[in-house]
Amino acid sequence: MKKKTNHDVKAIEYFIRSKFAAIKSLSPYSKYIHFGLTSEDVNSTSYALIFNEAKTIYIKNLQHLQKQLYTRAKQWKNKPILARTHGQPASPSTFGKELKVFSHRLQNEIRIFKSIEIYGKFSGTTGNFHTLSLISTTKNWSAFINSFGRTIGLQINPITTQIDSHDSIASFAHSMVRINNILIDFNRDIWTYISNDLFKLKINKNEVGSSTMPHKVNPIDFENSEGNLQLANSLLVFLADKLQKSRLQRDLSDSTVLRNVGTAISYSFLGIKSSAKGLSKLHINNQKALEELNNNWQVLSEAIQIVMKLEGIDDAYEYIKDFTRGSEMDKESYKQLVNNLPISLKSKNKLLALTPQNYIGQANLL
Repeated sequence: MKKKTNHDVKAIEYFIRSKFAAIKSLSPYSKYIHFGLTSEDVNSTSYALIFNEAKTIYIKNLQHLQKQLYTRAKQWKNKPILARTHGQPASPSTFGKELKVFSHRLQNEIRIFKSIEIYGKFSGTTGNFHTLSLISTTKNWSAFINSFGRTIGLQINPITTQIDSHDSIASFAHSMVRINNILIDFNRDIWTYISNDLFKLKINKNEVGSSTMPHKVNPIDFENSEGNLQLANSLLVFLADKLQKSRLQRDLSDSTVLRNVGTAISYSFLGIKSSAKGLSKLHINNQKALEELNNNWQVLSEAIQIVMKLEGIDDAYEYIKDFTRGSEMDKESYKQLVNNLPISLKSKNKLLALTPQNYIGQANLL
């Protein structure tokens, strides 16, 4: 039937009418199928319902991952880690706080994503209720259609051309892109921590990491997630950009594009599942984390120059920079530097009480 008509909605209409015609009690009503509508009234509301169902499933899985991150963040809030800015040693943090960053970012974006309403369109050939107005010129068709929309759980866009503007779908796609970017950022950070031996992966004795290198335990879940999310984003960015533009009262280019939204959402969903799976396999390599901290006492130079400034030394930063920039420092050289500073004994004792392990600010409280 679709081949004959070369029109998807009309083919469905003819199919339903043929079924009505075969049932005596329904046959008188077959002429009212697709009555007062244009194809987009059917397609738009159908897509909106699909988006809303996908949104519910997507949010459920995303919230599961966000809670998983939050739980690990609490569990590891007191586990110190050497931070790195520009790839170089920086003021220490904790494993928990660094995971909390991603949990918090996801929480904010989930709130935004949940607030997005996907609108349907149901106002005839060019959005003006032409055919319905022939039935009654006094009836408020806009209010009637809004009421109908509520019965199927949809908001109806009151002002459209033949098609919905797709602005709400663009908002949906843009929010999903931001969520995916947060997860890509997370995947890459975890991948780097694993590469630096700060995280270990639980070993499944039945799995292999390489066809030829028996020792390999690869971060494949985070890599799979990253790939799926990047592929999803390439589609979502295009969808958001394309769908908001249509010539005059409509052209058909949005129709073929909309058929790919399921693919984009599915790749995003796979990315979430892979990240959650990878996160469940992580455990901290405490020995390596402490080793990195113990090898980088120079990260306490920040604390030294602040204490010196509190003692009234104007060129404290420059003074400490000459001793520490571009060099490594161990515990003994740190103690020697502090003991030779032109500051009070009280301030020296404060600095001597610091270690890279306990210089975490309020990271464990955030």
